[in-house]
Amino acid sequence: MKLALIVIAAAGLLFPAPQPPPVKSWPIPYGPKRKREMAAYSARHYGERTWRLHRPRVIVEHMAQAGSAAAVRNTFAPDVPDPELHELPNVCSHFVISPRGRIFRLVNLRTRCRHTVGLNWTAIGIEHVGYGDGDVLGNKRQLRASLRLTRWLRCRFHVRVGDVIGHAESLRSPYHRERVPSLRRQTHGDWRHASMQVYRQKLRRLGRCPEQ
Repeated sequence: MKLALIVIAAAGLLFPAPQPPPVKSWPIPYGPKRKREMAAYSARHYGERTWRLHRPRVIVEHMAQAGSAAAVRNTFAPDVPDPELHELPNVCSHFVISPRGRIFRLVNLRTRCRHTVGLNWTAIGIEHVGYGDGDVLGNKRQLRASLRLTRWLRCRFHVRVGDVIGHAESLRSPYHRERVPSLRRQTHGDWRHASMQVYRQKLRRLGRCPEQ
């Protein structure tokens, strides 16, 4: 397969366009009813009634607190109120990565998912099977797949490395916004800042995107 090369004139360097990793489509049900609920959710939390994800600016890494990709999908698939905030539609992420490094796409990238309060309007969510950041950082196959997927996504959508964040860093994001006062400081503890510093360093080592 021919590798596309983009010339960065200012630097006089050649940067290869990253190729998409192998991704298996495994969509959860996301029909008209769920889209209407997502639009209503967006209106309540972001002041815009839409279920569409336009030009995502953030990629959020998550730990699934589950032992298999199937368990993650089974949590996201039913459209029921989530157990934490009790809202509709149910929570979801766009991708899940198994410990063996298999990548599954659960929701298409034109659709919003509820995975990070304050950022769902502009964020792609990536779940990792496991229970702690170290489960991924210590698993070469899963980490390699995660970095490859994240690099491809960030280059495709022009996301800065600094805007690849862990869920625990959500409140630091300049894109964070939340209209519901009680949720403005809500976040989770997965993918702590120290873990993401390691992750982003590895991401940078994969190389710059063609337009950078």
